[in-house]
Amino acid sequence: MRASILPLALLASAIFFAQTRSAEQDEINRIPTLNQQKEGLLKADHEKSLKDATELMRLSEELRIGLEKSDRYILSLDNLKKLDEIEKVVKRIRSRMKRA
Repeated sequence: MRASILPLALLASAIFFAQTRSAEQDEINRIPTLNQQKEGLLKADHEKSLKDATELMRLSEELRIGLEKSDRYILSLDNLKKLDEIEKVVKRIRSRMKRA
């Protein structure tokens, strides 16, 4: 009788450890790896840079129109504000590019 219980006990413990190991492996697989995290951050940065590039195009077009409307030698305060905003957008894009 003891001889038949021992293999069953070993089999039961092996199944228990296999299930525990499988659950641990599933949890490890759910945790994003460093490369996946980096890839996600780079993708988010790329999306932000695309938005900023669109904003940069809009601001530069508004500046061009503003310059065409103004006199030749006078730069309006609105155009100076647009230049400052363009500079801020360019710096944001540049800082993201340097991180990559």
